[in-house]
Amino acid sequence: MYGLIGRMIATPGKREELLAILLAEVGPMPGCLSYVIARDPAHAEGIWVTEVWDDAASHKASLALPSVQATIAKARPLIAGFDSRSETEPVGGIGL
Repeated sequence: MYGLIGRMIATPGKREELLAILLAEVGPMPGCLSYVIARDPAHAEGIWVTEVWDDAASHKASLALPSVQATIAKARPLIAGFDSRSETEPVGGIGL
């Protein structure tokens, strides 16, 4: 399995709007086992994205999906940046 955990930072005052876009536009993504969006309680504009995929190729392929491309385009103006990104090798757990 392939995992990715990252924190994106919304532009000031836009976290809830960005969360709504990220959650409303989620659709089927082949190979995606888990996709979780969460507020960072320690950072007013922080959003954690935690993903688990069958493999890295499935994640990479998802970035070309029309629905994912549309979400990225819609969200991009509300993203100030990314300040943390870690790749992981999930081994199991609840939901997997």
